[in-house]
Amino acid sequence: MQAPEHTTSTATLNGHLVGYARTSTTNQKAGLEAQLRDLTGAGCAKVFREELSSVATKRPELERALDYVREGDTLVVTKLDRLARSVADLVGITAKLQAKGVALRILSMNLDTGTSTGKLMVNLLGSIAEFERELMLERQREGIAKAKAAGKYKGRAPTARSKATEVIRLKAEGKTADGIAQELGIGRASVFRILRAA
Repeated sequence: MQAPEHTTSTATLNGHLVGYARTSTTNQKAGLEAQLRDLTGAGCAKVFREELSSVATKRPELERALDYVREGDTLVVTKLDRLARSVADLVGITAKLQAKGVALRILSMNLDTGTSTGKLMVNLLGSIAEFERELMLERQREGIAKAKAAGKYKGRAPTARSKATEVIRLKAEGKTADGIAQELGIGRASVFRILRAA
């Protein structure tokens, strides 16, 4: 009699299952509790959780989870949108995990990058992201070419250089480079560059 095929990722055999749960706002307690229940049910002994919007630039708990996982572990999420903001974001997170020898499992999609099918799916998503990026850049280049042909293309205004007179004035008033950078919303390096040129 033939032994049944096991779909369990090799990562889960040797490593740990580490969960990550996220809700957009603190009002979504039920959503967070459901994720925690599903992650615990999937076998996650450790779960990182955060309550913040998907547009938030930093996700400290996700960063902690990515830092915490070790070779052979599997990072588990309930749904793709709890982890990534876009296909490109997913590809970036997956690359970080791959570099550490960590698999990714998305429960709702039954996707596990510890399996050959899971790896194939993520590679396909990565190819789609790259294709989208190429299309966007091509459209951008075409738009610039059209604008140049029509004499309407000015290029991006150099924000720091346009504030050179203000930088020099504030420096003359005795402000520090950090203070000037903060007040004008430009980089500290730009402040030094302007002052050196002056």
